[in-house]
Formats: sequence, structure tokens, C-alpha cells
Amino acid sequence: MKTVRIAGAGFAAVAALSLAACGGGSSDSASSGGSSSAQMPPSSMPAPASAAMGTGVTTNSDVFGPACGQLPQGSAPGSLDSMGPQPVASAASTNPLLTKLVAAVKATNLVDTLNSQQAITVFAPADSAFNALGDAKFTQLAQNPSQLAPILQYHVLPQRYDAKGLEAAGTVQTLNTDGGPVKISGSGDDMTVNGAKVLCGNIPTKNATVFVIDTVLTPGTNK
Repeated sequence: MKTVRIAGAGFAAVAALSLAACGGGSSDSASSGGSSSAQMPPSSMPAPASAAMGTGVTTNSDVFGPACGQLPQGSAPGSLDSMGPQPVASAASTNPLLTKLVAAVKATNLVDTLNSQQAITVFAPADSAFNALGDAKFTQLAQNPSQLAPILQYHVLPQRYDAKGLEAAGTVQTLNTDGGPVKISGSGDDMTVNGAKVLCGNIPTKNATVFVIDTVLTPGTNK
């Protein structure tokens, strides 16, 4: 299991650690709230991939992976039906697989910023991925947003992809441009993101397609 690097010259400056808004903002936020951080300048945004890759929008029937069965069913909070109409941070706040990620997003005040994006992809580490870091490491990161924010940025793409789009792209650039590209390998239940296994992929939300993964990605590592 990789460990997260919490410092290094490759990280963006603290003043530019928030996610960039791609369009009009949304007032939606996670159930416990959270304030928006300063936006990254447009010039630092990676160029979008070809429109031929498609919109990246998915439906419930596109969801795949061994952990999808752990989601609540029907219209219960955290179910696919419940998450679909919500912006991504609000949707994640109800997902039982992502409680640690939601805590990290709130610690860095990125709830509103994530919710305001128009079309993004989120690689969402499951609770088990954060548990592998240990409670002490997670607490350290949560108490140091300037260290945690670039790690979270490395899990967000400025374009919306479905699994087929990721597979076709092969490598994709995250909002943490200093962290380097992320490599996509395999397909379906064997898909990995920089070596992290996709536990539940193609999860639709209002403004993002979400892939729950089993490892916290490390900026600067391309496997």
C-alpha cells in the first residue's frame, strides 16, 4: 500500500490549492456544510480531452464493481437513486463507503467548490483506503489543509469521464498538475487508477462521475 506524501516541492502553492470552478456556481453543499476555497486561475487548468471521448455521463445501469452492492438500495440516502440528482460532495456525504473522504473534503473547505463544478471525474478513496494510512496520519492531514488539499486535487479530473472514456484515454491529468498524470489500466472489474483498484465505478451524480477506489493516490506516482 502506498503512503501519502504530505510535503514536497511538487505541491501547488497554498493560495492555489482549491479546485477551479468550470462554470456557474451551485449553492448546494454537503449536509454539514463547508465553505468554498479560492479558485485556481484558469491558466493552470489542464486542457480538456477531445470531445470525441463523449460526455462521461453515466446512469445507474452503468455502475460496476465489487463494492457497489454495499450501497443502500432504493431511494435511501447513499443509494444510486438518491445520489444521482445531487452534486458530488453532497452525494458523497450520504455514501457509506466515503465517510473519511467527506471529512477530508470538509477539512479543506472544498465542499462548495466541488459542488459548483459543471463536469468532473472524482476518484474517491473508500474508508478502507484512509484506514490503511492509520488514524494518526489521517488526523495529521485533516489538521493541515495545505498538505491535504493537493492530495485531494490529485483525485479530481477537470473533465467528466465514464469508464470507457478513461480506458480510451489511458492517462489523464488531474487538478493537481504538479502531481503528474494518472494512469488507467485494465477495464471493468479489473480497472485500476495508478494501481488502485476500482471498487465501484461509473457512479452518477449531478455534476460528476465517481469511481470509488481502494487506495489514496500519491501525487507524483504513475504506475
